[in-house]
Amino acid sequence: MVLTYIPTGQQIRFKGVDKPKKVKSQKFRHGYTKFIHYEECDEFNGLVEIRSVNQSLNRGGDGIITFYSYNPPASQNNWVNQAVAQAGTRKDTMVHSSDYLTVPKRWLGKGFLADAEQLKKDNPVAYNHEYLGEITGTGAEVFTNLNLREITDREIANFDRNYPGLDFGFAHDPLVYLDMYYDATHRRLFIYNELYKVGLGNRAAVQAIKALNPDNELIIADSAEPRTVYEFHDAGLNIKGMAKGKGFVEYSTKWLQDLRTIVIDPIRCPNTAREFSGYELDRDQSGNLISRFPDRDNHSIDAARYAMQPMQIRGVK
Repeated sequence: MVLTYIPTGQQIRFKGVDKPKKVKSQKFRHGYTKFIHYEECDEFNGLVEIRSVNQSLNRGGDGIITFYSYNPPASQNNWVNQAVAQAGTRKDTMVHSSDYLTVPKRWLGKGFLADAEQLKKDNPVAYNHEYLGEITGTGAEVFTNLNLREITDREIANFDRNYPGLDFGFAHDPLVYLDMYYDATHRRLFIYNELYKVGLGNRAAVQAIKALNPDNELIIADSAEPRTVYEFHDAGLNIKGMAKGKGFVEYSTKWLQDLRTIVIDPIRCPNTAREFSGYELDRDQSGNLISRFPDRDNHSIDAARYAMQPMQIRGVK
C-alpha cells in the first residue's frame, strides 16, 4: 500500500520484509527516504535483516530518522533486547519505554484495565512483562547479578591491579582477552577491556594483547593447548595456563554467579556484555531446565573464569 500526497508527490510506503531483498529495490523519482519505521521489529529474524534494508534506504540524504517499535520479549537473550542495550550506548540514539499507564484511561476501556489489575494480583511477573514491558527473564538466566554501564577512565585509574584472562580461539571460535579488576571487599568484578576476534593469528594476537596490557601483568589462560601457551610466552607475554580440575566449570561459574555484582562496560566490551547477559540454561523437550551450563557463546565467560581462579582457590568471596 502507498499513500501519496498529491501536491508534492511525497509518499508513505508500507512494505513487508518477509524477503529483505524486495525492499532493497526501492526507487524514488525525486528525493530519498526521510523516515523509516520498523513496526513489531522483534518479529524480524535479527539485525542482519534490518541492516540489509537500512543499507539500501539510508542513502541519498542527511538527517534520516529510523524508528523501531516493539514489545520487549521476556528473555534478555532475545536479539532485540541485546540490540537495544547496545543502541542505548550510542549518542545519536534515544531509547524510550512506555506502557499503558502513560496514556489516558479512556483509550483503553474498563475491560482492559480490569484484566491488567487482575493479572497484577495473580501473577506479578507476567504483569510486569505483558503490561509494563519489563524484561523479566525466563528463569533460565545464569547471571542475574549484571550491571551493564560505562566504567569511566577515573575508575580504571583507581584500580590497583589488573586480572587479565585469555580464552584461545580455535576454528570458528573467537580468541578472547579480558582486562578485569576484582574488588574483594565488596565482591564486585569489573570488566573494562576486551579483545574478541575470530581467525586472529598468534603473532597478531600477541601484539594486540601487549597493546592492552603494556605492563605485561600475569595472564591466566586456558591450559587445554599448552603449546599455544608456550608460544605466547616465548613471544614475550607473562602468561600461564590455568590448572583445571574435575568440576571446575561448574564451580567457577557458580563463583561468578555468587558475586554481588559483575560490572561490564558495554561500550568497551560489547561482546562480553552480550555473552554474559545472554547466557541461559537449556531446556529439555518438556521445557524443564537442564542443570548443566551450556558450552556455547561463553568465550568471555571462560576468560573471566580463568582469570579469577586465584581468587576462587583462596576462597575469596
